[in-house]
Amino acid sequence: MNPYLRHIPNAITIARMLSLIPLVWLMLQKHYTGALILALLAGASDGVDGFLAKRYSWQGRLGSILDPLADKLMMLCCFSVFVYQQHFPMWLFLMIVGRDVVIILGTSYVNFFVGRLKIATPTLVSKINTALQIILILTLLVTLAGIYDLAEINQLLIVLVAFFTVISGIHYVWMGVRIKQQFKQGSS
Repeated sequence: MNPYLRHIPNAITIARMLSLIPLVWLMLQKHYTGALILALLAGASDGVDGFLAKRYSWQGRLGSILDPLADKLMMLCCFSVFVYQQHFPMWLFLMIVGRDVVIILGTSYVNFFVGRLKIATPTLVSKINTALQIILILTLLVTLAGIYDLAEINQLLIVLVAFFTVISGIHYVWMGVRIKQQFKQGSS
């Protein structure tokens, strides 16, 4: 098999990251149907690159960094536009960003001052949090596109996203404290 084929998942992920430019533009222009279609295509490409990476053992360190980064950027961009257009509460946006900043700072601290971490798969609570955020983005786009009014579902999702953002943030902090304690016990 051609050795260059193993780079296909990363190329798909990079294309997904580049799709943020037209996605944000469509949202800012209030072309929500186009934005919804592009968001769904980005989601499908996420599934395709993951499938290819696992199916053909094309997983690597770069992909393990780029794939979640692409997801985070997509959500951050969408929520930023929603906040700007006043379709999403600023308090929840700050909560989501704050959680991610705490995780990044905590991971950096552990890597630099405690010991090098392997990139691990997200926890179940984090996967639920991410899934709820993605569903909320899609339901907001469906509502704004005028396809179907999901206002009540959006309100429920906002509460669930807030809850799981707090729970997953606490969970990651707890995991960081445990990792620090394990390294401390192992070095003594």
